[in-house]
Amino acid sequence: MVAAGIAVATALHYLTSPSLILWHELFQRLYYLPIIYAAIYFGWRGGLVASTFSALCYIPHILHAWRHMPDYAMNQYAEIIVFFLVGTVTGVLADQGRKHRMELEAASEKLAKANRDLQDSFEQVKRADRLSAIGQLSASLVHEIRNPLASIDGAANLIESAQTSDEMRRESLAIIHKEIQRLNRLLTNLLDFARPRKPEFQAMEPGRLFDAIINLTGHSAQQKGIDISKDIPSPVPAFECDPEQMKQVILNLTINAVQAMTDPGQIVLSAQQNGASVVIGVRDQGPGIPEEDLDKIFDPFFTTKDAGTGLGLSVVHQIVTQHGGTVTVQKNPGRGTMFSLVLPLRQRRES
Repeated sequence: MVAAGIAVATALHYLTSPSLILWHELFQRLYYLPIIYAAIYFGWRGGLVASTFSALCYIPHILHAWRHMPDYAMNQYAEIIVFFLVGTVTGVLADQGRKHRMELEAASEKLAKANRDLQDSFEQVKRADRLSAIGQLSASLVHEIRNPLASIDGAANLIESAQTSDEMRRESLAIIHKEIQRLNRLLTNLLDFARPRKPEFQAMEPGRLFDAIINLTGHSAQQKGIDISKDIPSPVPAFECDPEQMKQVILNLTINAVQAMTDPGQIVLSAQQNGASVVIGVRDQGPGIPEEDLDKIFDPFFTTKDAGTGLGLSVVHQIVTQHGGTVTVQKNPGRGTMFSLVLPLRQRRES
């Protein structure tokens, strides 16, 4: 291609009358195209070879056509010098560009390799974290099961004893029933935590959810002098959720609030729209959660209750995460605790 370009420019010179100076100046510029092409693709050596070949083809024409025009001929010889300058400079710049590109490609490959190594390390860390979590979960589960089993064993021994009165036997049977219910509740929560059901989304108004929760918990709350109310200051549109799972979340938080409050007070279920999200709050007037426990309350088997399983809030966190939302907890300025759920109004559909 380089040789063909030089040959075309040379042929145009030889086939055009020397009197047509303007055309010859135009044809002379055509030499730069193959020279620059050779310099870009083959470096300064290619530019130098193309410049030399152009000069060898053009000089005989200068000697033949303009030997009687020495001033114009000298201009043409000077143009040949420019051929070499353009070919050499362009080639040097092209070589530097190629060198820089190769360095960038090498650096990019090193970076990609480092990123792959980092991903592999990250996966190993995640696997180690999962194994550690499984170990902690297993240890906590053993501990949670061992306590009621010890109570059942002690009660059974009392029942078997000949010296045990009928009253003590009845109390022992009550302990056995209570601990069996506790184990059943623990295993149910564990199954909910380990194998959560995939949400079935449908539109639900927050007010309807709150009404259902108040109906379920209102009676037990009133016995402790606790009033459960809803606070929706402005209309909140229906949001997409699994109604049963979301009812389970808010019910769990409300029951926890009722159990935490030792004195009469108020529990408020609130909802408000925040852009493309709905913010649901459960605010109580209980003693609050100790500062050092705030970061641990969503951990499996962490509980501050004597008879708690420590899985309720873990299930809450899991369900909210499945809904593409977040759940946070903070202490109220006065007293009590505030749980906040931030949930999208519309769920993303898998394409």
